[in-house]
Amino acid sequence: MLSGMDIVVCGAQVPFMRGGAELHMDNLVAALNREHRAELVRLPAAWEKERLFDAALAWRLVPLDAELVIATNFPSYFARHPNKVVWLFHQHRGAYDGADAPWSDIGLDDDSLETQRQLSDWDVRALEEARHVFTTSRTVADRLARYNGLTGEPLYHPPPLHDRLHPGTAGDYVFCPTRLEHNKRPHLLVEALAHARSGVRAVLAGRGTLLEALRSEADRRGVAARLELPGFVPDDELVRLYAGARAVVYAPFDEDYGYVTLQAFYAGKPVITASDSGGVLEWVEDGVTGLVTDGSPEALGAAIDRLATDEALARRLGDAGRAAVADLGWDRVISRLLRP
Repeated sequence: MLSGMDIVVCGAQVPFMRGGAELHMDNLVAALNREHRAELVRLPAAWEKERLFDAALAWRLVPLDAELVIATNFPSYFARHPNKVVWLFHQHRGAYDGADAPWSDIGLDDDSLETQRQLSDWDVRALEEARHVFTTSRTVADRLARYNGLTGEPLYHPPPLHDRLHPGTAGDYVFCPTRLEHNKRPHLLVEALAHARSGVRAVLAGRGTLLEALRSEADRRGVAARLELPGFVPDDELVRLYAGARAVVYAPFDEDYGYVTLQAFYAGKPVITASDSGGVLEWVEDGVTGLVTDGSPEALGAAIDRLATDEALARRLGDAGRAAVADLGWDRVISRLLRP
């Protein structure tokens, strides 16, 4: 492995929003700084169709004086550098697999199709400049191959708090920490709770535009007394909630990677998910490390009841999940990223 390099990590961020991608960048820089000199450079990004190419153009003009550039999410990989590596978190999903979804402003009209065509062309050109393209998961690599005809190498890494999460005595609740947005499908937990007959509680932690809608739905379905919506929780509380959960429910739509899954495993908790949850399924094996359902509220509710009433099963699945992440580490990730 090369040593003592000056490395710039490039990332895009919507101002005032912070999630898994931002944590990933911070942790990557921290890992690099153990043996190198690394800096994180972020530019603001906008996801609306009318401003889609603005930040991409800005990245082409940014001077990056370093020996190596590691680009991450859209549109940071438009950065221009003779020694560029891409570790692709995701592209602009709203223009690819999310086109015509309720959360995307890119549909199937002529204007949208032209935007998709242009973006695909730009993405291919920018990504082909890299000496190597890695992805955070097989799911992201599959999308890259399907939509752009490019090959990405999956490179798995530990989640935030991996060194602090630990098993604990299973309590009377299931846990889900996530952004309260449509693609994360937090409403499924609320609806599943209405079908769970065991009386189990649920803690749904996170911020987002759907908070009040979720409160209203819980009231309408008569489960408000069994649902806790604490909003953002600090790290200490997050570790505690993982440790005390009976199981973790995490059923987003076609997730890129899914830190929640890995954090649950580090805490020795099984994960209940859906068959269309993307990268989550690269870790959750039905009946081995969790339960994979068809994603319906009825099936999710039945899975919650199954683990709520079978402590031995929940413990066995949780132990298997913890074993599945035992070999994850940053040293191997950094070695692969920096290999010539």
